[in-house]
Amino acid sequence: MEAITRSTGRLPAAFLTPGSSSFIDFLADHSPELLPGNRKLPEGIVEAPHGTTIVAATFPGGVVLAGDRRATMGNMIAQRDIEKVFPADEYSAVGIAGTAGLAVEMVKLFQLELEHFEKVEGATLSLEGKANRLSTMIRSNLGMAMQGLAVVPLFAGWDEGKEKGRIFSYDVTGGRSEEHGYAATGSGSIFARGSMKKLYRDDLTEQQATTLVVQALYDAADDDSATGGPDLARRIFPIVTVITDEGFRRLTEAESSELARSVTDRRLEQPDGPRAALL
Repeated sequence: MEAITRSTGRLPAAFLTPGSSSFIDFLADHSPELLPGNRKLPEGIVEAPHGTTIVAATFPGGVVLAGDRRATMGNMIAQRDIEKVFPADEYSAVGIAGTAGLAVEMVKLFQLELEHFEKVEGATLSLEGKANRLSTMIRSNLGMAMQGLAVVPLFAGWDEGKEKGRIFSYDVTGGRSEEHGYAATGSGSIFARGSMKKLYRDDLTEQQATTLVVQALYDAADDDSATGGPDLARRIFPIVTVITDEGFRRLTEAESSELARSVTDRRLEQPDGPRAALL
């Protein structure tokens, strides 16, 4: 929707009419054709690039959200350096798995939704509220999901009320579940969860939590061809983000490179990764 101001110098009435604090509701009222869920569905199954594995883990001071960099289309590697983890706002982030194009569009709309609410209400949504808004957006994509164009994100953030990091996972219908400790989604999630299940502890430091998620992504790439491991030759490393009471922070290229290289170097000695104690 465009604001045409050449004739009068004024914004259209849609921008001046009081309404909901939801940007999605605003679009539904004035330009419903712009919402992803209102588009005409394609016929048959559509081949499109898919993002794969996203992982998250909490630690006493916050939460870590990370993703590999590979996108696949069938048995082909569609992109080696796709970005799958984005800030939702200052204190939360979302990692995308599923149809890459739709997922990135959904993230941008989600960012606008949170920003619009804050501008209209003069306050931010609670972390629970943000998770619920994302659930509604996923549910609106159900028709596309039934055509093979699913979007299944992982949402994480710092809960200012409870003063801790929290993780929320979703299914294609918009069903929301809070995960405790760690979580994973995407094609390599079963291997990543298995890795974190044996290595996770409640008392991890931030450094240990970031190492944990990179170890999990490495294990996922080891067994799932759709998940990309650290690419030392091309200098492509996982995206790792940390959210604490100080806000969202993405590890720099140098930090993620050092972390991925240290994990890779240790794998030369232990190809299957660190071992958990039997008892």
